[in-house]
Amino acid sequence: MARYALRRLLNAIPILIGITIISFLIIHMAPGSPISQYVDDPTIKAIDKENMIKAYGLDQPLYIQYWKWISDLAQGDFGTSFQKSQPVSELMWDRLPNTLLLTVTSFVLAMAIAIPLGILCAVKANSRLDQLVSGITFVGISLPGFWLGLLLMMFFAVRLGWLPSGGLQTINAPSGLGDRVLHLILPVFTIACSEVAVWIRYVRSSMLEVINQDYMRTAKAKGLRGGRILTVHGLRNGLIPLATLFGLSLPGFFAGSVIVETIFSIPGIGRLFTEAAFQRDYPVIFAVTTLTAFLYVIGSILADLSYAILDPRVNYSKSEAKV
Repeated sequence: MARYALRRLLNAIPILIGITIISFLIIHMAPGSPISQYVDDPTIKAIDKENMIKAYGLDQPLYIQYWKWISDLAQGDFGTSFQKSQPVSELMWDRLPNTLLLTVTSFVLAMAIAIPLGILCAVKANSRLDQLVSGITFVGISLPGFWLGLLLMMFFAVRLGWLPSGGLQTINAPSGLGDRVLHLILPVFTIACSEVAVWIRYVRSSMLEVINQDYMRTAKAKGLRGGRILTVHGLRNGLIPLATLFGLSLPGFFAGSVIVETIFSIPGIGRLFTEAAFQRDYPVIFAVTTLTAFLYVIGSILADLSYAILDPRVNYSKSEAKV
């Protein structure tokens, strides 16, 4: 299995390089530049603007700029932020814990809600509960994340005053676990909502297919309890098709934090990316884009490896031997 994972990582290198090239070209084709904010500033001389362009390396051809950036990246150097004059790795490292806290919490919450509800809807298919949950999931899938976040903020933070409207802790107040949890409720629910709606539909569909299998009816005929049949025989087989969905969803949570962190003023990598996009801070944009692409590759590999855990029939070592 280790050899299979290593081979998948090596095969992903051309994909990652292709993503960096496309991202590099798209970002440079977008209107504006890192010095756009200084173009109309009468206090800055033309010679100073030219010096800034040379200092950023923007006077060089695109292929030279890309080669310099990819060469530094291969050595673990993400470059220096144009706007903050700090190493990009330091900026991302300082904000990474906040983003991980937000995304991992949202991921766990989504799984804790979606898997039991999906199984319950499959067991009670076409019941009133199933129809109610199905209606709610369709609404959840249809709601844009930014609109839902603003709606929750207006209702629970502004109108009712039950929850904080943003940030990760109360300003000028001692920060404790309870305060942190209150600040996380709205952004975590905003990220998890759309994924929960999708996951419930997939879990329900997968479990419905498993429940109708012959071995499930045989286990029931043998006198096994319904709960044991679902957990031992049904759940493990029902989650096999969902491994890819769950594996690719965690990077999706990371990417989804861009909007949520901006709405709720959370100092994470997503908000850093938004600020960099408005300021045309190329090194930061490239670094976050590359990191997100890498997470999708890792998520895909983990999803494939999880098949061997969930399904004993999958054996990557034998498949490698045949190759």
